[in-house]
Amino acid sequence: MSSAAIRVLLADDQALVRAGFRALLDASAGITVVGEAADGAEAVRLAVELLPDVVLMDVRMPSVDGLEATRRIAADPRLAEVRVVILTTFELDEYVFEALRAGASGFLLKDTEPVELLRAVQVVAAGEALLSPSVTRRLVEEYATRSRTAPLAAELSRLTDREREVVALAAEGLTNEQIATRLVVSPATSKTHVSRAMVKLGVRDRAQLVVLAYESGLVKPGWS
Repeated sequence: MSSAAIRVLLADDQALVRAGFRALLDASAGITVVGEAADGAEAVRLAVELLPDVVLMDVRMPSVDGLEATRRIAADPRLAEVRVVILTTFELDEYVFEALRAGASGFLLKDTEPVELLRAVQVVAAGEALLSPSVTRRLVEEYATRSRTAPLAAELSRLTDREREVVALAAEGLTNEQIATRLVVSPATSKTHVSRAMVKLGVRDRAQLVVLAYESGLVKPGWS
């Protein structure tokens, strides 16, 4: 196995589900499953021990659930490079939104097509957030207005006008390249603006940036 292979940890309380994902991922060139966990506590322990690139995390598990496990992984400095993708049965799942707030890089439906699962692992391992513009937008719009988080005006004041514009476009689901086209700048410039905004706002990745854009009021639910 190449040393450059993407290392994946599976966390699901159903052995049959884990077996199905393992068979699919291990059969794909460039991806290897390095461990399996049956609950969130084991997922966190194995994440520390194995340092996978990506954790495929079920939301509903006994003892420690996927939400809490995601929160623990995102808060651990040793796991700064570990990315979590939430697995769920339902698109509009409040637990998924909470997981995005906690630091997950995106989510997948459990019945997603195999090719989409493989693409998702590759995208997240490359450092991008797994944000389906339509589904993620609906999810965030559905729950951001219910958030009890205080307004984030102070955090937003740290951004330049251009950075605020870029954050709003990222919340629309645009990639760095698409943002560059919209603003008529180079992709490198677009990427720099996104990166600086993330640092200033203290967010883990692009998924959290989108959630913050809604919760802060920078983007209003219901826009077209």
